[in-house]
Amino acid sequence: MSARPEAEALHPVYDFVGIGLGPFNLGLACLTEPIAELSGVFLESKPGFEWHAGMFLDGAHLQTPFMSDLVTLADPTSPYSFLNYLKERGRLYSFYIRENFYPLRAEYDDYCRWAADKLGNVRFGTTVTEVTYDEGEELYAVRTHTGATYRARRLVLGTGTPPYVPEACRELPGDYLHNSRYLEHRADLQRKKSITLVGSGQSAAEIYYDLLGEIDVHGYQLNWVTRSPRFFPLEYTKLTLEMTSPEYVDYYHALPEPTRYRLAEQHKGLFKGIDGDLIDAIFDLLYQKNLGGPVPTRLLTNSSLNSASYDAGAYTLGFRQEEQGKDFELCSEGLVLATGYKYTEPEFLKPVRDRLRYDSHGNHDIARNYAIDVTGRGVFLQNAGVHTHSITSPDLGMGPYRNSCIIRELLGAEYYPVEKTIAFQEFAV
Repeated sequence: MSARPEAEALHPVYDFVGIGLGPFNLGLACLTEPIAELSGVFLESKPGFEWHAGMFLDGAHLQTPFMSDLVTLADPTSPYSFLNYLKERGRLYSFYIRENFYPLRAEYDDYCRWAADKLGNVRFGTTVTEVTYDEGEELYAVRTHTGATYRARRLVLGTGTPPYVPEACRELPGDYLHNSRYLEHRADLQRKKSITLVGSGQSAAEIYYDLLGEIDVHGYQLNWVTRSPRFFPLEYTKLTLEMTSPEYVDYYHALPEPTRYRLAEQHKGLFKGIDGDLIDAIFDLLYQKNLGGPVPTRLLTNSSLNSASYDAGAYTLGFRQEEQGKDFELCSEGLVLATGYKYTEPEFLKPVRDRLRYDSHGNHDIARNYAIDVTGRGVFLQNAGVHTHSITSPDLGMGPYRNSCIIRELLGAEYYPVEKTIAFQEFAV
């Protein structure tokens, strides 16, 4: 989508600038687009919307229902809903007959592209290089690679969580890859004699199932290693889901910082686990493949990756079995890191770091209203707050709720009703 100079002239000072356009800021763009009282623009460095394109495996689907789209849980009447997307694509009845609440991952990406193409407040191909603050005018200046400057009273940061590479692999040569690039390199990977997959979340399980399906075609040795004690299923029971509620956010946010960080570690299985049906499918496929004799695959738990080296086309990976306290090595031609994503503060914020709040761990001290600046109302952050807002931070279904809260702060009044109590259970005494 090309820039619109006339829009820039119309709004020389914006109420807010959104930086980055993942699902959460895209949802904010959809929800703010009809609000005449708000002027905002969203800047994204990529030429178009893209969401985990390297993991569009056949049959891969979201782990949240279709109602966790960009807008529905804030505004069920929005024209940017997933159901309206299906209607316009002529696929509403097919989705209805399918009787499955969970959209395919590629389908969700297409839905987001559909929504982005309808918006007039998005500027793709625009890389932010620096953000400064003018004390006199009380405005943020957002400079881009083109030399353009967008001035705004407030910022909403949605730069996302980039792929995380374990420390042992950060200076590693060779052609190892993060799971975010799996599909584009799958064919090359399957030509290797051995493949080691590190990680135990949904993406790791999807890749293992995909590679296991063709292990007898290509004849590679396939290793799946995780530091987790077991291959945890995603806990998706209904009372547990009440932890994605305004009441739980209130409770969690009010806890002491050390308690929140401890809980953040304990809660990983609530949003980083594997779909239970996929775990069962992996076992069934292993059972089927083993009918013809032992399959060249190993599944190893409790094993942390501590070292890695590359020589003569192969990796030597050093692990430690934590429960036994024993070190061991695996040699592998191929290496896939399904090690997740982790927020990193963008370099362009360096000039305004003195205006941002940080906790004792060096992470953003995110207020209950999602602000991270010293005023408590000037800079808002999307999806980097498990340590302050619990498992609701990365949850797609809580995106519209967070955006409703941010819009309330931007406007100074509630535009979309913000739920305060939805849970049956009580979290605090």
